[in-house]
Amino acid sequence: MDYFFEYGEKELVHLRKKDKKLGVVIDNIGMIRRKINPNPISALIESIVGQQISNKAAATVCERLNDLSGMDAHRVHMLSLETIQSCGMSMRKAEYIKNISEIAVSKRIDFEDFQNRSDDEIIKILTTIKGVGVWTAEMLLIFSLMRPNVVSYGDLAIRRGMMHLYQLNELPKEKFMQYAKGYSPYGSVASLYLWEMSH
Repeated sequence: MDYFFEYGEKELVHLRKKDKKLGVVIDNIGMIRRKINPNPISALIESIVGQQISNKAAATVCERLNDLSGMDAHRVHMLSLETIQSCGMSMRKAEYIKNISEIAVSKRIDFEDFQNRSDDEIIKILTTIKGVGVWTAEMLLIFSLMRPNVVSYGDLAIRRGMMHLYQLNELPKEKFMQYAKGYSPYGSVASLYLWEMSH
């Protein structure tokens, strides 16, 4: 079963009102269906696989790993490093993935408790994991936990979309934050449209 990022007219009305330029883009593009993975552990494993390779290559590797483990932390944990690597990734990525499964199985991080934590707390927790940076944590907030207000400065495509939208030649961080604040509390929906614009 496929899951998609859920949003509707309430968010769009707010964004149109707050930002006329973004409003025009929203009207031109219409609703965006972006797949999400509601399981944060398998979403994290998929994001490690996808680092620095094409979406197509990542999908192939994830499919192989899924065939072996169903992306279940306990089953991934039982695989050898070599088996994980043989799905088509570097040994370093295999180590990161094995480590994530170990953290999940031992409950060193309680992924189910994320629903009780703020975005910043979750980013702080996730970035203690080897191989997980702020950008990966922010993508997890949007595409697994469906947090409503994430605009990632670390995402090149979002910055590109923003520069395109406001016709800017450069985008210092404080300017970026200013725009992001303007989308609040529905920054994640704004992000979906900025991504679409950057293609």
